[in-house]
Amino acid sequence: MGRDHGFHPVRITRIIQETADTRTYVLDAPYSYRAGQFLTIKACGALRSYSMSSSPATDTELMTTVKRVPGGLVSNWMHDHLRPGDVVETTLPAGVFCLRETDAPLVAFCGGSGITPILSLAKTALATTDRRVRMLTANRDAGSVIFESALDELARHYPDRFGNQHHLDTRNGFVTDRQVRDFAGGDRDADFYICGPTPFMDLTERALLEHGVDPGRILIERFGSQTEAPAADQPVAGQGESEGTVAIVLSGKRHTVPQHSGETLLESARRAGLAPPFSCESGNCATCIAQVTEGEAKMRVNNALDDDEIADGWVLTCQGEPVTPHVTVVYED
Repeated sequence: MGRDHGFHPVRITRIIQETADTRTYVLDAPYSYRAGQFLTIKACGALRSYSMSSSPATDTELMTTVKRVPGGLVSNWMHDHLRPGDVVETTLPAGVFCLRETDAPLVAFCGGSGITPILSLAKTALATTDRRVRMLTANRDAGSVIFESALDELARHYPDRFGNQHHLDTRNGFVTDRQVRDFAGGDRDADFYICGPTPFMDLTERALLEHGVDPGRILIERFGSQTEAPAADQPVAGQGESEGTVAIVLSGKRHTVPQHSGETLLESARRAGLAPPFSCESGNCATCIAQVTEGEAKMRVNNALDDDEIADGWVLTCQGEPVTPHVTVVYED
């Protein structure tokens, strides 16, 4: 039996205004979770994933932090309409952007609201291990720095093991490759965590690789935005019908379509005229998860499911491609 990936009602107990455009939602949610994981919230007919900023080791309340995105459907609705006492629907925590069992230093690069999961990781690592933790936090200006007081408190509490370097774009320009390499310094054997806007993450990853860091030590949290779904009868370039079938079980009903080469399970479901759940379509949020009960599918990208879930047949349908002639995939009700 796989982990419960359904939605559950959760009450908001408090809302903390972190900056002018960022709020932390304190949830009455008795979920167990790992530092660095996220929740997926259902609102406005859409699904969005937000990381926990709380630490399971140091915080008694579960918190998720949401930055208002210009034009963002869900983030703007949450900021404009949600109040303490309101109920939202969320999944159980998911994600693999987590701490590994190691004594190596933790070196993190955060851009804007990308600090959210990394604060959870930093607090947990400091409280439960003897690891050193260093963070470079990049923000637009002084008014957009999220969790400044929490970072100051960590520095006071762990003066020998924690350090944070603030970077303000308005004062210093955007972070450069050289700054990333200089901040990494001689800690090439550290675990490097990266989260923030895509250009920031791409630059940081490239600079670390050029600095000689093993790719296996670079952990990146990417949340893509939802893309427009093609019409069910719209052909996709480069795809042709191949031998085999894909059976999709959604809301208890089974639908079968011919396999198309290069097509994901999610794309097959859409071609069958179905509307299964999905959000990022990048292999990051686990919203599109389903279980393969017959045959086998291989994921192009997986930043959300752990090894036990994969062994149980769970797959990110936006990334899963059939590798056997016949595949059956079942979405949870």
